[in-house]
Amino acid sequence: MTRAVHLGPRSLLALALVSAVGVVAFGWPFLAPPTSQVGTHTQDAPWLFAGLLVLLVAVAAAALAESGLGPKAVAMLGVLAATGAALRPIGAGTAGIEPMFFLMVLSGRVLGPGFGFVLGNVTMFASALLTGGVGPWMPFQMLAMGWFTMGAGLLPVPARARGRAEVRILAVYGFLAAFAYGTAMNMAGWPFMGALASDIAFDPHSGVPANLARFVAYCLATSLGWDLGRALVTVVLTLTLGPALLRGLRRATRRAAFEAQVTFEAPER
Repeated sequence: MTRAVHLGPRSLLALALVSAVGVVAFGWPFLAPPTSQVGTHTQDAPWLFAGLLVLLVAVAAAALAESGLGPKAVAMLGVLAATGAALRPIGAGTAGIEPMFFLMVLSGRVLGPGFGFVLGNVTMFASALLTGGVGPWMPFQMLAMGWFTMGAGLLPVPARARGRAEVRILAVYGFLAAFAYGTAMNMAGWPFMGALASDIAFDPHSGVPANLARFVAYCLATSLGWDLGRALVTVVLTLTLGPALLRGLRRATRRAAFEAQVTFEAPER
């Protein structure tokens, strides 16, 4: 299968570093013990994590670019990112109707995990600028979308698999990953609720089991309907538009010939 970005050792190391810091940034309420002083800086933490994630995502993007993000791949990245950014505002504020997610799934499947990670980050960054959604939450959205799109490229589906079976697998992935994205973003914002909802807010003095129960209650009470809407829209669009879009993306990658090597030959005399 054609890959627009090859994951070499440097790129894998950068992605592992970004992902490790991302896990800490998202999951610190469950990683820090109740006696830790981290909980006393909940107002500073989102800005600290945001700044750190921006730097690490930039490192990962640079490493991926050095591993083979050529002009043709950059052009396709720009087209897909612009399309995804334009799709995001369509359902903003309406029961989780977010059509950009199905495009990310199909793009990651066709173009691979390296391209998918870069595409997810760039698309979310562009859409934040487009919608005015720039804030300490933006790097978390970028990283979560990068994981979301990269995951589609990592699916253990045979490269020769085509047709409805492949589309159904992508639909299932999109459904589950849409919930995973929503859960990750809930985790990014939940610790900073303070006393707004004492029964479901993060309590820095409680242990992991108690806070986990609070977090589950928070997800059920605040975002279950939105995540379900996002997941269902992703499934419907993948099943209906997926076959045609997959063929179009594969045709575009074949014509772009990302993997073709450029050679220079001396002119015949």
